[in-house]
Amino acid sequence: MHFSFLRASCTALFFSTLTLFVTSSHAALPQDSRHAGGIAVIEVAPDTKAANLEENPVALVIENGKTYAIVGIPISATTGTHTLTTDHGNIDFNVSDYAYPEQHITLKDTSKVNPDPEQLARYQREAVEQNNIYKSFTPIQTNSFPQFIWPAHGRISSPFGFKRFFNEEPRAPHAGIDIAAGLGTVAHAPASGVVVQTGDYFFNGQTVMIDHGQGIISMLCHLSRIDVKIGQSIAQGDPIGLVGMTGRATGPHLHFGVSLNNTRVDPMLVLPADSARP
Repeated sequence: MHFSFLRASCTALFFSTLTLFVTSSHAALPQDSRHAGGIAVIEVAPDTKAANLEENPVALVIENGKTYAIVGIPISATTGTHTLTTDHGNIDFNVSDYAYPEQHITLKDTSKVNPDPEQLARYQREAVEQNNIYKSFTPIQTNSFPQFIWPAHGRISSPFGFKRFFNEEPRAPHAGIDIAAGLGTVAHAPASGVVVQTGDYFFNGQTVMIDHGQGIISMLCHLSRIDVKIGQSIAQGDPIGLVGMTGRATGPHLHFGVSLNNTRVDPMLVLPADSARP
């Protein structure tokens, strides 16, 4: 049996600006991996107050007395020089070439490959609402980068960045990682934050989106049950629901995505290399 976990754009119904009350515990920086879909960890002037990649504000954190911009690099980014704009001037950084493999997936439900006009209109509404959350940039109560943990136990059945072909038709690259967890497995909050969206969506099924501050958003998709509410403050490790196979999925699993400065990045880069899966 071909077992895959399917990417879909997590969606949202509304967004309201929230001040986050996250813990102030020390957290390491994410991995610096300057390729499409990766993260650039760039040291900036100590008193930098604002940084942007194109029109999107970038998270600023302090680590060992130094200030860093944590820049999400779009998976569509071209190889070569890119520019981070700050209130202390511009900083150029280089994006290297990176080849993601292909993944070919067969779906019996062809509506999840070629939606009818009504389904497509639903997806488009959901995509707009989701993007409103990704574009948000809320205050944060700590200068550290949020510490992430694995939201569920299981092997990675589909890594980030796979070039997706559904029934041999090309689609957008996989924007997260799929964790092969059993049906009904508890899904945990990967970091402290505020629940900014929950819902049941055409591609992603039952979904939870968490705002960790400064444009750092995580999403957990294809749940069978959601146990949190919009506006709820949650701590790292809190249960947020149960793993399922809702939406575009061929089996039970948890899709885990991370967005920085309105850019979906490889979640593996924010997980400590020596972290244990729950």
